[in-house]
Amino acid sequence: MASAMRAGRRLRRAVEGGELAGLPAGLRADLAAALASEGALVPFSLLRRLHAALREAGYPLYLYELLEGCEIHFPEVPVPPRNPELVARLEQIKAKLANEAYRRMTRNITGQEKNGTLAEFGRQVRSVRAVVITVLNFIVTVVTAFACTYLGSQYIFVETAARVLSAVIVASVVGLAELYVMVRALEGDLGKL
Repeated sequence: MASAMRAGRRLRRAVEGGELAGLPAGLRADLAAALASEGALVPFSLLRRLHAALREAGYPLYLYELLEGCEIHFPEVPVPPRNPELVARLEQIKAKLANEAYRRMTRNITGQEKNGTLAEFGRQVRSVRAVVITVLNFIVTVVTAFACTYLGSQYIFVETAARVLSAVIVASVVGLAELYVMVRALEGDLGKL
């Protein structure tokens, strides 16, 4: 926090030139000593005393006129030494975060060691397995719908032709619904890519 001002030319001229001769001798001596010190730093407490003395003496000179060209002196804040354990821990955390970010960026990139023949074969087997399961699910659903309708329609129709026709119609509707669901799911999966 600032506690002094670096004296400007106007204040130096007023103290050295005798413009402030009517002020108390102790105040003038303190001002001269402050101007002679290293950096010509005048403490705020001395400036307050100067301001009070200027008002009491009825000087036509105002404090702001004297402070023209002065700069507020901000002392350098000493930086405490950093704890070596803390610095080491921060470096570990930074390295860990950088590695996580790198892994996140490169997780979709296949490296050469992951791109061997066995890895490619495994991917193909998984995709074939998914297609086989989907086709089997479709066939089981349609056959089950046909069988349930055929057996359930015996209470409504006496003739076998009517039972088979109603079972084919229901199986076709269920098959179309299943195809619609599969296409929507496939479209959703492709949309995510």
